[in-house]
Amino acid sequence: MDKFTVFTAVAAPYEKPNVDTDQLLPARFLRRPRSEGYQTFLFRDLRYNDDNSEKPDFVLNQAPYRNAGIMVADRAFGGGSSREQAVWALTDSGIRSVIASSFGDIFYNNAFKNGFLPVRLDQAVVEDLRAQLLKNPGARITIDLEKQTVLAPDGKTHGFDIGGFHKQSMLLGLDEVGVTLLNDPEISTFETAYKSRRPWMSAPPRPERG
Repeated sequence: MDKFTVFTAVAAPYEKPNVDTDQLLPARFLRRPRSEGYQTFLFRDLRYNDDNSEKPDFVLNQAPYRNAGIMVADRAFGGGSSREQAVWALTDSGIRSVIASSFGDIFYNNAFKNGFLPVRLDQAVVEDLRAQLLKNPGARITIDLEKQTVLAPDGKTHGFDIGGFHKQSMLLGLDEVGVTLLNDPEISTFETAYKSRRPWMSAPPRPERG
């Protein structure tokens, strides 16, 4: 997955709370092959009419926000079912981060596995960010993962918390397996020492078949 270090992008305000994964990616699209992309299905039922025409009042259909790379949402973003495809729909649409006051736990963990950064900020800060974006359509936000800061359109900086493992994996662009393999020399040393102390635990060689 792509590294996430410092990311600056147009930010789109989305004021509806309790955005669940079925709103992000309706269940009827779950079997689509990953290689074919999910960008056209993000917020499908909220963003498009039955004839596939765009709903002009939906924020991502409006010119200033059409190419947004960051969303500033409300509370309880990504609740509901555990579908990883909800994160794919966001990343395939070019959105690398959502800022909200709270997230669904499963969505939050799925995000990091796909190079997507969920940023938790206080509710008052999130509301202020959305107000700035509505006042200045097309305004940009900068997220610095190393410093764990969000630079708002008004120039104010807001810090956020993130677990050390999640931060490392995003900065390096690695999944859980990739991060674990960074410790491969230490793992090999441990395995060798462990086997030498407990040789009876090593599996015997398989007999050759004639």
